[in-house]
Amino acid sequence: MEFFNGLEMGMHTIFRLSNAETRSISAENFKGEKGEGGKATEGTGANAARELGQGWKVSPCIRVPAKTTVTLAEIEGPGIIQHIWNTTQWERGRTLIFRCYWDGEDTPSIEAPLADLFCNGWLARCLVNSMPISVNPSGGFNSYWPMPFHKSARITLENISGEPCESYFYQITYALTSIPHDAATLHAQFRRSNPLAIGQDHVLIDGVKGQGHYAGTYIAWQSNNNGWWGEGEVKFFMDGDQDFATIVGTGTEDYFGGAWCFEHNGQYVPYSTPYLGLPQIIKPGDGNLWNTQARFGMYRWHIMDPIRFKEDLKVTIQALGWRSGARYLPLQDDIASTTWWYQAEPHAPFPTLPDRNGLEVI
Repeated sequence: MEFFNGLEMGMHTIFRLSNAETRSISAENFKGEKGEGGKATEGTGANAARELGQGWKVSPCIRVPAKTTVTLAEIEGPGIIQHIWNTTQWERGRTLIFRCYWDGEDTPSIEAPLADLFCNGWLARCLVNSMPISVNPSGGFNSYWPMPFHKSARITLENISGEPCESYFYQITYALTSIPHDAATLHAQFRRSNPLAIGQDHVLIDGVKGQGHYAGTYIAWQSNNNGWWGEGEVKFFMDGDQDFATIVGTGTEDYFGGAWCFEHNGQYVPYSTPYLGLPQIIKPGDGNLWNTQARFGMYRWHIMDPIRFKEDLKVTIQALGWRSGARYLPLQDDIASTTWWYQAEPHAPFPTLPDRNGLEVI
């Protein structure tokens, strides 16, 4: 059975023919037009190519001025974005905001700092080896999230800092093809609690209306207390749930596929698998396992186990540790989350993204 006009690509279908048309947008072909790649005579590589000329990497990347939004892609559909590769300087990861707009909507369906969208929220090098997100040396950000659109797609990048980004490299590969009427569009949203209010849960998403399914979570988490920080439960409130959720996990490390404080022989053990991982562990200065100010990067992809909802969805996570007398301790940690889900449009407007100070890693 065909899917996306033969675009259900994998080892079991790669041999099948399709009428889809593959295109790719980059600084070497800003519109992704057929036969128009590599024609630039001006660009960021013009000086290096001055002895070679047109066709020799004249425009490999773009410059993004301070306080400016640039349009990376405008595509008339229907179609599906299959792969996004991009890279820039590591320190730019929280001041470049990546947005996607589907089918002519005024508000973005994807809005997040570049670093968090690629599981690198701490702006320190972290390799990721998962199905939808891959981060490779040295800062190659790759997304394989399928991004269908029925009419059009628009992708922008905003530089919210006061300094220009001198080199942003990108390539957006997509197929122009028919899309099933029930294809939902991808959404991603960033939120940060810094610090989390005492006794409150960190909200991953809220206010989602309509039918869809939750697809993934990334969290950059800083522990602000000594001791274990991950007793908190993830809760999925769906389809009219109020005080009590339909799906409740058993602990933070359990949700991300680990167990028993991520500890093995007195050490945290990083891991990166196709669907879940703890790829980043940044210990405080003395390297003690349980000291305050440790930082963690974790992801969980609900690709094999999507959380389906019909009317509405809210997802939260608790920050919970231990205090004397074997008692729980609500924590006030720095929690920055990015969540992914698919849903039928229209979507509810997102909460306002934090400003530069609210996003800064300090």
